[in-house]
Amino acid sequence: MVILGINAYHGDASAALILDGQLVAAAEEERFNRVKHSAGFPAHAIRYCLKAAGIEPREIDHIAVARDPRARLIRKALYALRMPRLALDRLSAHAKFAGIKDELSEALGVGHEELKAEIHRVEHHKAHLASSFFVSPFEEAALLSADGLGDFASTMWGVGRGSKLSIYGAIAFPHSLGIYYTALTQYLGFWKYGDEYKVMGLAAYGEPEYKDCFDEIVQTDGSLGFSLGLDYFVHHRSGPEMTWSKGEPLLGKLYGDLLIKRLGSERQIHDPVERRHRNIAASLQARLEEAMFFLLNRLYRLSGLKKLCLAGGVAFNCVVNGQIFDKTPFDAVYIQPAAGDAGLAIGAAFYVGNQVLGHQRSFLMDHAYWGPGFSDAEILKELGVRREELVRQGCAVRKVDDEQKLCKHTAKHIAEGKIVGWFQGRMEWGPRALGNRSIVVDPRRAEMKEILNSRIKHREPFRPFAPSILEERVADYFEQTYPSPFMLMSYKVKPEKRDVIPASTHVDGSGRLQTVNKEQNPIYWQLIKEFEGLTSVPVLLNTSFNENEPVVCTPQEALDCFLRTKMDVLVMGKYVVEKVRSEESAVRSKR
Repeated sequence: MVILGINAYHGDASAALILDGQLVAAAEEERFNRVKHSAGFPAHAIRYCLKAAGIEPREIDHIAVARDPRARLIRKALYALRMPRLALDRLSAHAKFAGIKDELSEALGVGHEELKAEIHRVEHHKAHLASSFFVSPFEEAALLSADGLGDFASTMWGVGRGSKLSIYGAIAFPHSLGIYYTALTQYLGFWKYGDEYKVMGLAAYGEPEYKDCFDEIVQTDGSLGFSLGLDYFVHHRSGPEMTWSKGEPLLGKLYGDLLIKRLGSERQIHDPVERRHRNIAASLQARLEEAMFFLLNRLYRLSGLKKLCLAGGVAFNCVVNGQIFDKTPFDAVYIQPAAGDAGLAIGAAFYVGNQVLGHQRSFLMDHAYWGPGFSDAEILKELGVRREELVRQGCAVRKVDDEQKLCKHTAKHIAEGKIVGWFQGRMEWGPRALGNRSIVVDPRRAEMKEILNSRIKHREPFRPFAPSILEERVADYFEQTYPSPFMLMSYKVKPEKRDVIPASTHVDGSGRLQTVNKEQNPIYWQLIKEFEGLTSVPVLLNTSFNENEPVVCTPQEALDCFLRTKMDVLVMGKYVVEKVRSEESAVRSKR
């Protein structure tokens, strides 16, 4: 049984493929077309998934699309009467989905008649819930999805048992925690799609000075769950505007004049970040946390279950996630690595397989490595093509066949303060680099954060970098020990360890950690273990392998990034590329 899942015509377009109940491949379109958060149709991602599975288009049995035009028709009609532009946008979107089989035929280069698969429409938030529960380790769990907007809803909750979801309730447009956070992100001068994580980092530098105002902006109650103070917003009057003419989503303005009246003038993109902005960010984050814990505690009372699955864009708020064990009765949490809209592709596919077709669950997503991988032969071929360029730039190339020696050699470079690009195995699914497409450096060096920003990342100084730590050593460094394999939890670093790993410790003493398990990623675990052997510290600072672009996917992209930045070392498979003195490079290149 072959099921192809698709998230299309929305930010983070993606595809996933399930073969006989097992996930075989999953990837975001942005990794192939190099457009961040790429919207539109995920043609490249679909072609990759079929190639990875060895599947021909005619062998696809079911196509699961994460969009259901029939959801909330009455509510949509009422708003359409008030907002004609929104109605036109809905009709345009529905027309695109109606022709999805034609677009798929074109993307795969086959005739329409070769695609015999049945097409299923899966409601947005049901796909989100399925994306977490059906791949989780739990036999039963409470479920919550929260994001901006999908199929005219922003939030949904329920329970998963075995191979079935039961939906308990939902919150419909215009009330949305995702829109709330995005609107304030815009107000603070961050307008790019997906910039909310920047404000989450900024919040740690402020105090919730504007808490009273934010209590009006987001209101909680016992029946609905939460509602927005709509006078602070405009999306309910004009509709949430999103365009993607060049592939990258662009959102229209979401906040209204009352927000400016209450909080002061909005920050312009190039304005400095002042104390007021830091305090607004802190107030924004504090109110989100209160609303989320209100929903989660209410969900616990409804379900009586202590296992929790989270999904939706709000589930990327690792500060919220890291407090769940302290602020709610839940004792186990699962969030899959692409919790946002990219994850809809997996959710839609598993929803069809389990919920619709009634198949028993047989898959656990315990790692994130579902994208393209490249053999040492392919890496060597790329190095050969670029040989003259590498020599010109003073690079020496060597092969290290023994994996332990490779890790020890690399760990030595890291301990010496060098910046290392680490390219191994299959690419990560989701936005986080988790040790296969990573830049890794020494977390003991406080200056390393500034060095990374000045030489490669060019990020705002208030954004933290993440620690990767051996799973078995978490208790030695962090106050919470629950595993965080997908870098979706933020825990407090123990006070006595904050000076040990200052480069990966945020200003509030926290770290958005990745716990590294030996079985799930043996070579990355070995690298950290070798670094521990040299330094007694079982932690690396890990950031994504990119420079203002999507995370690198191919050896060519990794080399491009390495050569145009001030990275010191690149390790691809068994090959080590070092920037050395030109005369030394010339000698080595003759060997």
